[in-house]
Amino acid sequence: MTSQVSSPAEQAASDGPGGEADARERLAGQRGPTDGPDTGGPDGAKEVRRLDRVIIRFAGDSGDGMQLTGDRFTSETASFGNDLSTLPNFPAEIRAPAGTLPGVSSFQLHFADHDILTPGDAPNVLVAMNPAALKANIADVPHGAEIIVNTDEFTKRPMAKVGYDSNPLEDGSLDAYNVHPVPLTTLTIEALKEYGLSRKEAERSKNMFALGLLSWMYHRPTESTEAFLRKKFAKKPEIAEANVTAFRAGWNFGETTEDFAVSYEVAPATAAFPPGTYRNISGNLALSYGLIAAARQADLPLYLGSYPITPASDILHELSKHKNFGVRTFQAEDEIAGIGAALGAAFGGALAVTTTSGPGVALKSETIGLAVSLELPLLIVDIQRGGPSTGLPTKTEQADLLQAMYGRNGEAPVPIVAPRTPGDCFAAALDAARIALTYRTPVFLLSDGYLANGSEPWRVPEPDELPDLRVQFASGPNHTLADGTEVFWPYKRDPHTLARPWAVPGTPGLEHRIGGIEKQDGTGNISYDPANHDFMVRARQAKTDGITVPDMEVDDPTGDARVLVLGWGSTYGPITAAVRRVRAGGGAVAQAHLRHLNPFPGNLGEVLGRYEKVVVPEMNLGQLATLLRAKHLVDIRSYTQVSGMPFKAEQLATVLKEAIDD
Repeated sequence: MTSQVSSPAEQAASDGPGGEADARERLAGQRGPTDGPDTGGPDGAKEVRRLDRVIIRFAGDSGDGMQLTGDRFTSETASFGNDLSTLPNFPAEIRAPAGTLPGVSSFQLHFADHDILTPGDAPNVLVAMNPAALKANIADVPHGAEIIVNTDEFTKRPMAKVGYDSNPLEDGSLDAYNVHPVPLTTLTIEALKEYGLSRKEAERSKNMFALGLLSWMYHRPTESTEAFLRKKFAKKPEIAEANVTAFRAGWNFGETTEDFAVSYEVAPATAAFPPGTYRNISGNLALSYGLIAAARQADLPLYLGSYPITPASDILHELSKHKNFGVRTFQAEDEIAGIGAALGAAFGGALAVTTTSGPGVALKSETIGLAVSLELPLLIVDIQRGGPSTGLPTKTEQADLLQAMYGRNGEAPVPIVAPRTPGDCFAAALDAARIALTYRTPVFLLSDGYLANGSEPWRVPEPDELPDLRVQFASGPNHTLADGTEVFWPYKRDPHTLARPWAVPGTPGLEHRIGGIEKQDGTGNISYDPANHDFMVRARQAKTDGITVPDMEVDDPTGDARVLVLGWGSTYGPITAAVRRVRAGGGAVAQAHLRHLNPFPGNLGEVLGRYEKVVVPEMNLGQLATLLRAKHLVDIRSYTQVSGMPFKAEQLATVLKEAIDD
């Protein structure tokens, strides 16, 4: 979903049908989501309250369609022009046991009329499709929040399955919340009775009923969701129309029932967006687009050698759709074959990529070392997840940093780049490709499950904003022997970058030996000479150390902060939100964020030395803190979490306040 943002007035109408104009029309009670009779004019319309932000969490069984529901609500919110951030959270099992706590799937969306950075600490609205969803999420819901529950599922057996001795809807345990009991299943079946569906088939549309109800509550556009459903179920038009009907029924239920006396409006966040074309994008999608853009800017074919693994598989799925851009994808039989094919493609002159998550990196480590030795460009995309081993496949973590730094035998330095938001994955992919192509080296790109599955509005860049990544392949001899003979030396280095020439196989006169055994400097012949090995190891390290990366920027508005909070990767959103809270309360704190983790920015040591205290929040047990202490000999206050969930802003704000007051 894209929208143009040029001015408040232009942005409001930029998407045509389904944009803010339609939402305002519904606010006035002029029409519902159907073309039927009016549901009330301005005099009879329900009360509308303006909010600056809302956090909604949809929760149910993994088969209840909560991810689809959240995704559609997100798409409509993006088209409306709100700033947003999402947090999908689902079981690792393809179909977890129905009605159990481990089987609960949820989708949290934070949207606002201003710039936001996280999916929110706690939901203002919880939609619970069954007792398990309620019990799994109620601890996160603050008192006074709204809870919409599917009362049809609150029968004896489902409640007993999750440990409810009595019905929480009746025993007073939810008195502190604004509870809306809605028989979602019954209402959906009743709305679809004309379609002749079985009860089971009709029940599957209850998530669309819930989506319609929430769309009414927050005045979301509806037209594109209906179009989406008709396209998704194009081969089963009766199912498509049933889902559309359920969606409209939910919208109309909100409009007519007395239980929902108030609806809410969250205005577009026009001021938060510079002019441009925007779309909602997830981290994995942005990364995929970034890889395609990098290949186009380098004028090279893009080759992905990969093996499916959560949460990286979506990159393989997306890139396989873009053969028209010169993209070739290979789903290998295992992780080792995937990276082996990618390295072969790099040898053949392609922009080569392999994607994986932590356990896959372990399997790829020998070939990564081979890429270091061959000095060929290769992107290793690691979408980090909870570990070790299989660990928590669908949860997030930042615990592969030391693996990326040191997880190979011998001295095998690899540059590391880490995006900080879902949209930033696009720019990080371009940056990683720049380093790989310029310095002829494998490069790690460390994203994680939080970024990969989360989404935010992203401005689509203009083509002339993208960097020129074109490379010069070796085309002929590059060295003259003492007798005057001109030859090709595959390890004769560029004096500025220390990169060796990239010779495409089959180019006449550029035949050279390749393999993992140490090569002689210059000639590339096999060499066991101790002095040569020492030189080659130091040359590869010097090449990595000499990579050009921008200085780290520091946000210190007053200039008198004693505390610096330093993060990397996906902690950017929670850290920045926490810093805003601390500053709003009168606290002085400086903030910096690392994209380049190997090599570090040249001014990092100087920045660390300016502050009395440096706080480093990480979703691991202190890996960046360990590197900083070793490299710069500074005291670091490490604050860590490995729960599989991202930090909360208030949690980090408390840590920063304590550091300031200490």
